[in-house]
Amino acid sequence: MAHPQSPDARPFAERRWTAPDGLRLFARDYAPGCGVARTPIIAIHGLTRNSADFEAVAPLLAQSGRRVLAVDVRGRGLSDRAPDPMTYRPDIYAQDALALMDQAGIARAVFVGTSMGGLITMALTAMRPRAVVAAVLNDIGPEVAPEGLARIAAYSGQPVEIGSWADAAAYARRINTVAFPHYGDADWAAFARRIFRELPDGRIALDYDPDIAVPIQAAGAKALVPDLWPMFRRMTRKRPTLLVRGGTSDLLSADIAARMRKAASNMVYVEVPGVGHAPMLDEPEARAAIFEFLAEVD
Repeated sequence: MAHPQSPDARPFAERRWTAPDGLRLFARDYAPGCGVARTPIIAIHGLTRNSADFEAVAPLLAQSGRRVLAVDVRGRGLSDRAPDPMTYRPDIYAQDALALMDQAGIARAVFVGTSMGGLITMALTAMRPRAVVAAVLNDIGPEVAPEGLARIAAYSGQPVEIGSWADAAAYARRINTVAFPHYGDADWAAFARRIFRELPDGRIALDYDPDIAVPIQAAGAKALVPDLWPMFRRMTRKRPTLLVRGGTSDLLSADIAARMRKAASNMVYVEVPGVGHAPMLDEPEARAAIFEFLAEVD
């Protein structure tokens, strides 16, 4: 079926599953290509985004013989909005992902996590270590630069008035041009279609629940500098890990990336030049690194 935001059909099926607390959640389910079946991939987006972030790379990964499930985390995209905003936190998101695995009959998966998706990956690895065969962390680590997280927190959940798709593209450019300075008008128009939805009454709105920001606001300054180093070390000790960093990222600084590489000497690393937080993973450098990495994973 076609996603409501997409002007044409996409190569995925719509999958629904039920969270432990009863929310109905959504994922794009890309069937694997021909050949020997390989460990499936679960792709998890960042804080204010949704499964559309993987629409360029997911079909390519599926063609390589892996089923790909790109999820809409609760409160985003086609997943239900949570009645309790305090459930918008990584440990709950991780439980949701494990519920997807259980209901889809997936015992083990490769996880691709962008930003918050990487934090979710670390959390669910701690909850169910055998579920994670390998991990791709996209511009995220066990520590983040406070200036980058403060920038994201400044616009997350804030109301925005959008009167047209041109307005939506202008908004997308305004908050993301620091990450993609090379994008042109067509890129921002496509970007807007990923992060906004058209409502039944014709209004255009951001495709997430503004209340996702409530737990961050409640935690205050403590939320800006999480320390997940022990969790990161446990995750990378026994499983293949690839770290993708945007060359100009303000969330995953060069210093943090260097310390991650020192703490996990077997971790594969690639930097995407000229891109900030976070790479879309369709950049040539990111795409080549991911396929080379996955070639060594069953």
